[in-house]
Amino acid sequence: MSSTTSNVKHQASRAAESKPLEYLARGGFIGYGIIHLLFAWIALQVAFSGSGQQSDQSGALQELSTHSYGKTLLIVIAIGLIAMAIWQAFEAAIGESGPRDRTATAERVLSVARALLYSYLAWTAIKVVQGSDASMGDSNASMTAKLMDSSGGRLLVGLIGLVVLGIGVGMVYYGYKRKFVKHLNTGQMPAKSRESIIKLGMAGYSAKGVAYAIAGILVVTAAVNYDPEKARGLDAALKTLAGSSWGVWLLALIAAGIAAFGVYCIAQAKYRKI
Repeated sequence: MSSTTSNVKHQASRAAESKPLEYLARGGFIGYGIIHLLFAWIALQVAFSGSGQQSDQSGALQELSTHSYGKTLLIVIAIGLIAMAIWQAFEAAIGESGPRDRTATAERVLSVARALLYSYLAWTAIKVVQGSDASMGDSNASMTAKLMDSSGGRLLVGLIGLVVLGIGVGMVYYGYKRKFVKHLNTGQMPAKSRESIIKLGMAGYSAKGVAYAIAGILVVTAAVNYDPEKARGLDAALKTLAGSSWGVWLLALIAAGIAAFGVYCIAQAKYRKI
């Protein structure tokens, strides 16, 4: 490793250990949890009352904006999400990688993915504060339509669908195998609540994984049938489930799992290793 690279890593490590950044990131986990609790509530409404709301994280942000305190809270959540994105970017920069350390390399890739996700959610929250619709579903459908109109676009959309399906399967595995526990300061947890917090994480990751897997299948279907509206991400996945009698109950279970993930995120605000 060159001295320049070593110096960059050292500076990134110092920045990642900044106390203000840590406090903001922990606050971001609370905001992230609130988003998922609202997301779960919307999913239940879609399941049992046929609500037409956006059943994804952008729908949760829009729901929050309708309350008197909503826009102020959205700004606070956006700041926390930006802090989380910066923290994960530093994690990706300073992580060790190499041919003999595949786990470390995978963690760096996941950190990049998380940084992008938190950044996108922060941007969406800011757009909602500004009065924009900021629908993830509409954005996904629009992007899919543009891709399908280009040469080889349908094949690319199909590949994206397979990637999303793989992410969903991976999230279920990640939750079931308790892979997330290594990121928690379990020693600081009260003995009586430790297992409950872990089970919330297992349920949450599994539920989100199922939702993403269904979304991935729908994206592949959109490519095959040339139907961009099927590629609306989580919104399309959950509303597709709501359209059948058996799907309603699966959607209710997914909503419960997403709510569990929201509570787990709030617990992470205190116990996540940062």
